[in-house]
Amino acid sequence: MTATAPGTASTARPDVRSEAGAGGRSGLRLGLRANLAQFTLLVAVNALVGGMLGQERTVLPLLADRTFHLSAYTATLTYIVAFGATKAVTNFFAGALSDRYGRRPVLVAGWLLALPVPLLLIWAPTWGWVVFANVLLGVNQGLTWSTTVIMKIDLAGPARRGLAMGLNEAAGYLAVAATAMGTGAIAAHWGLRPQPFLLGIAYAALGLGLSVLAVRETRAHARAEAALHPAPADPGHHAELTTGQVARTTSLTDRALSSASWAGLVNNLNDALAWGIFPLLFAAHGLSVARIGLLAALYPAVWGLGQILTGWWSDRIGRKHLITAGMLLQALAIGLVAAGTTFPVWALAQVLLGAGTALVYPTLLAVIGDVAHPAWRARAVGVYRLWRDGGFAVGALLAGALADAYGVTTAVWAVAALTAAAGVVVAVRMDETLPGSRRG
Repeated sequence: MTATAPGTASTARPDVRSEAGAGGRSGLRLGLRANLAQFTLLVAVNALVGGMLGQERTVLPLLADRTFHLSAYTATLTYIVAFGATKAVTNFFAGALSDRYGRRPVLVAGWLLALPVPLLLIWAPTWGWVVFANVLLGVNQGLTWSTTVIMKIDLAGPARRGLAMGLNEAAGYLAVAATAMGTGAIAAHWGLRPQPFLLGIAYAALGLGLSVLAVRETRAHARAEAALHPAPADPGHHAELTTGQVARTTSLTDRALSSASWAGLVNNLNDALAWGIFPLLFAAHGLSVARIGLLAALYPAVWGLGQILTGWWSDRIGRKHLITAGMLLQALAIGLVAAGTTFPVWALAQVLLGAGTALVYPTLLAVIGDVAHPAWRARAVGVYRLWRDGGFAVGALLAGALADAYGVTTAVWAVAALTAAAGVVVAVRMDETLPGSRRG
């Protein structure tokens, strides 16, 4: 049913079972059902990773304004620049390190770096401490989120890759939403510090404990899938690519991989706008901290819940059209934020933004898993996530500069136009990658 990779002797191939296949000496199997306990544990771990990010979504923009009295948008968004740039670079190395040393050590290292983050946010006497905390948070997110993505791709196998990514991203962003709402409610009752960040202390301790005590290494699953992987139609996608070749293929030469990287960058560019600018825009129109927290939670909540459906859906109908539709829906939602002035309009915009992101987020990761050979897939995920999370830094710099020069509304409209353009690029340039559908 499957072909042996070139140069791999059948006697050396591990005994691998798909969900419907037969087992043998090792009993190693690919698939969600076959690896349900470990997959579920990794979903829970990624929820804690998302919670570490969610502790900042409502509180930190308000902390910049009300505690540190930062007036320029560019200065206010330095924490997002620090987070995005650090996470982007860490994503790249996370993929390479997980191939070299294994997934689990990289995951544990990421959680160790998370421990000081909430303490720095609680005790920060100057804004520089907050920026440094976000450098550490960027490394934490790059190592832990990248690794949980790679591990779930390892376990799921090719048949349910979209669903696996949907469940992974749903867990992370539902936790972002729940924590954003929770910290908003806590801040409204007790203040911006220290109580909202106590959640982060609990998340980091629990995430580290689970990763050390319960998570198992999954690199053997990727090696087993590689042994069964058919020879790629494109000779540039063979198993023996260097890291530089992987970076070039993912960033430039492969139409699907490079289009996904561009769409990912723009997606997180507009997420930087939602994270850093939207709360300040809502506060300028007189919304309370609790209502700002609700709006900050609506977007990732719809995003998180929607991914359970959209990841599965992409396994049925393909990746390309969902990504195109999602980018255009995001553009519409961001334009609605720019045009709106009331809570109901902004709430609708947040729901639409979450729905558009849900169409895009797990589907882009599934594209990487579809196209990249298992031997260099972890590195391809790292390169893609470098571009995608670099969007945080680009978005914060772009939105901050435009807001300072021309006003917040102009900045929001500009990001809406850029997001729509990314949707058009995917529609024109990306090939369909669903297994069995990809050309050439």
